[in-house]
Amino acid sequence: MKNKFYTAKNIQERAKSIKMEAENYCPANNICYHPEKSALIVIDMQNVFLEEGQSSFIPSAPAIIPYVKQLCENFILKDRPVIFTRHINTEKNAKMMSRWWKSIIVEDNKSSQLTNKLDYSKGILIKKHQYDAFLETDLESILIKQDVSQLVICGVMTHLCCDTTTRSAFMKGFELFFTVDGTATYNEQMHRGTIINLAHGFAKPVLVNEILSELDNYDVIK
Repeated sequence: MKNKFYTAKNIQERAKSIKMEAENYCPANNICYHPEKSALIVIDMQNVFLEEGQSSFIPSAPAIIPYVKQLCENFILKDRPVIFTRHINTEKNAKMMSRWWKSIIVEDNKSSQLTNKLDYSKGILIKKHQYDAFLETDLESILIKQDVSQLVICGVMTHLCCDTTTRSAFMKGFELFFTVDGTATYNEQMHRGTIINLAHGFAKPVLVNEILSELDNYDVIK
C-alpha cells in the first residue's frame, strides 16, 4: 500500500502534475490568497509518521519537510499565525480511532513527539485526538481571535487528518488553500485522489512556492 511518490528530486515536477489535474475539477470562483487574512495549519508532523522504521512511516514525508519548514519560517517572518497540531490519544478519547487502527498514539511514546526539524517556538501548539483538528480543540477560537479567514494546509496525512480538517474548516466558513507539495500520505493514489476531491468541493490546490511568492510581496503592517 505504501510507496515513495515524492523524493527530493521529483517533488516539484510531480506536485505540478497533481495540481494541474486537480485544477480541472476546481469550480470557477473568486477565491484568491490574501496573506493578511491567512494562518498556516501544520498537521501532525510527528516522528511516528516521519521516521523510517516507524509503523506509520510515510515514505514521501521526508521530501515535504523542507517545504513545510519554508512555510513556517515565512509565515512567522510576516507575522502571520502558525498553528501546529499533535495527534495524541488516550483510551478514553480515542473512540473509533482505536477500534479502526487497533492501536493509538500515546503521549509518553517518543514517536508521538513533533519532529525536531521544525521550529515551534513562535507558533501555537494544539493537541487533537481525532482526524479533525477543530473537534474539541481551541483551534477555531484561536483563528477567530486573530481575525483569520483563510487557511493554508500542510502536513500529514493527506487523506486523513489534512483532508478532514480541511473539510471541517470549509463548513466553518474558512477559505482553504491545500498545499500539494506540503502534504503527503502513504501512496500517490491516495494523495492525488484526495487533492482532486478537495479541489472540487473544498479547497484550492496550491504549490508551496505560490504561497511563498505571495508572502514575499506582503508588507507587514504593525
